[in-house]
Formats: sequence, structure tokens, C-alpha cells
Amino acid sequence: METVKYAAEIVQELHHAVERIAEEEAEQLADIILQSKQVFLAGAGRSGLMGRAFAMRLMHSGMNAYVVGETVTPGISKDDVLIISSGSGETKSLIPMAQKAKSLGASVVTVTINPESTIGRLSDVAVMLPGAPKDKANGSYATIQPMASLFEQTLLVFYDAVILRMMDKRGLDSDRMYGRHANLE
Repeated sequence: METVKYAAEIVQELHHAVERIAEEEAEQLADIILQSKQVFLAGAGRSGLMGRAFAMRLMHSGMNAYVVGETVTPGISKDDVLIISSGSGETKSLIPMAQKAKSLGASVVTVTINPESTIGRLSDVAVMLPGAPKDKANGSYATIQPMASLFEQTLLVFYDAVILRMMDKRGLDSDRMYGRHANLE
């Protein structure tokens, strides 16, 4: 298959994946974020990179958003939310974060392939995204892509859709958000 045909197949897979996202879970995520004082994002590997991109857009929209592990990240408290991106929901380094956030009274949301996972069960809301976990590519969900690529791509598209929904709820537009864009580049 040629490169452009692979790209077209990936876009088709994304289209099918997005159609399977539960609207109610997506709305819950947007509402929890809007009700939170601070938003913390955590994830490992490529899922973590998608969370970092989401944190940036949250900051552009005026939210106090932080990536767990950065030197400027404050402590989490009861009025905050921790959003964990984990395809498997079993990432060993993320489980203690969910437990700690819960013990401090913060809300926990996980975006995952497996809402019945350890992190999913610890969460107040578990948003299920379609995809194949990296260790079972082509097993539970049909994809031509390696490892967890479909989940990670769907995660980025989903997070951007949540931003659009929040913009709609708050009456924001891109011009207002651009005012918070980095300007020391």
C-alpha cells in the first residue's frame, strides 16, 4: 500500500473511532473541567504527549492547567481534577497518582480503552475511547496501525473536541484564546 493510501485508511479508522465515543461521557468531562479550580494532566508515552497538548489548549482557554511532573506544577486539592490518559488503564506509574488525588478529595477522570481497568475503577468518570492497546494491536479493535496509535490519535481529536465544547459553553473564540498563546517564541 502506498503512503497516501495508508493515510486515507488512518483517517477512516479515526472516523469510525470517533463515532463510538459516548456523548454523555464527553459532556461529563467538559463539565468536570469547567467546575474545577485546577486541571492536572497525566499520562505516559504518547498518551502523555496528547495530555500535554490538551493541557496547553486548556491554558489557552483560561483554565489553570498543569502537567503532572513538571517543576511548576502545584499540588492538587479537593476542588481540582486529575485527568489520566492511559490506553490500558493499568500503567503502573499512573495508578498511585489516581490514588493520591482521590485521597486528597480531587476528582479523577481517565480516558482509556478499558474503563474497567484499575485506573478506570478509581475514577469518578471513565471515558472510553476505541482502540487497540499497544500489547494487543489488531486484537480487540480492527486497525492497520501499530501498537496504540489509533487510541492516541483518537485521544488528541477527542481532547480538541472537548476544548471546542468548552469554548461553546463559555462563549470563547479562537481570537480570545490566541491572547494566551506563548509570545516568547
